[in-house]
Amino acid sequence: MVDAEKRKVGDRGQITLPKRLRDAFDIHGGDEVTVREDGDKIVIEKPTSREELAEGYRRRADRHRELADETATLSREANNLLGDAPEWEE
Repeated sequence: MVDAEKRKVGDRGQITLPKRLRDAFDIHGGDEVTVREDGDKIVIEKPTSREELAEGYRRRADRHRELADETATLSREANNLLGDAPEWEE
């Protein structure tokens, strides 16, 4: 974690984000940020872009398909070794 930088709050509650952080988080003038309370802290976050969100969903869907394929393979192997499950009687 990098050392904190002090900033003065203007009369209207405004602060200037350090250039180092604006560059690191790709924040430009006019961009929106999310400001929220987290316990006794104020957190400023760059919102997730639609592109970043879509990429996250694509990765999750790909992983879901991989797991489904792996599970299907394991199920076939189990059926080959154990045979079909017996019928349950109530």
